Amino acid sequence: MDKTYVPKGKPEGEWYLVDASGQTLGRLASKIAEILVGKHRPDFTPGVVLGDHVVVINAEKIYANPTRTSQKLYRRHTGYPSGLREVTYERMMERHPDRIIRFAVRGMLPQNKLTARYLANLKIYAGPDHPHEAQGPKPFGK
Repeated sequence: MDKTYVPKGKPEGEWYLVDASGQTLGRLASKIAEILVGKHRPDFTPGVVLGDHVVVINAEKIYANPTRTSQKLYRRHTGYPSGLREVTYERMMERHPDRIIRFAVRGMLPQNKLTARYLANLKIYAGPDHPHEAQGPKPFGK
């Protein structure tokens, strides 16, 4: 029986740059989730945050199916009685295009204690500019 590999020390994380313009929302979100969890790395270990960061640019240019753009609702609850709030995809794209990608990626991450730590390594920007040039993000292929 093989032993489970556990990396010693704090693993070095990479920075990846993803351009969302023209890409399909769900397919892009699954690739980003894979990078954040570390499944693309040879030293992947379940339950260990490997520290890879993803910078997404051009979130406002993401492609979604026309049916989704007219029917998708983002729901949240304020915590007060009858506090259910719904926002359509179109309204969310006008106001916060970065949240659309964040919600899609969150749904594809494992639902456990590490989810918030994975999402902390995700940086999303509506336009082509980002403040992470100093980290030298590598472009991640389509």
